[in-house]
Amino acid sequence: MYQFSYAEVQTDSVADAKDRERQLLSRSIDLLVAAKNKGVQSIETVQAIHYMNRVWTSFVEDLGSDDNELPHELRANLISIGLWLLREGEEVRQGRSDNFEGLIEVSQIIRDGIQ
Repeated sequence: MYQFSYAEVQTDSVADAKDRERQLLSRSIDLLVAAKNKGVQSIETVQAIHYMNRVWTSFVEDLGSDDNELPHELRANLISIGLWLLREGEEVRQGRSDNFEGLIEVSQIIRDGIQ
């Protein structure tokens, strides 16, 4: 029987977590693109913003945790970006903005930066 070393398991876990984060962001981006195509007053917009809020609320909570091992400056920057996405998403949901492009672009940049 093959025994996995702790380093192998930990590396796989980190890689799996990063893959899940990329998948969550990709799904959020897909929903935002669909919402942009349907318009601000669409059910797709409500669904896209709701999903994005759940993703980024979870990310921000994790980034604020003492257990998070990312460098403090990176965590702070990501929290700031997450809070902007949450605020801008609320503006879109309320019909005060149609900045889907900003939400999509920032989400793509974050997704593509996960390595």
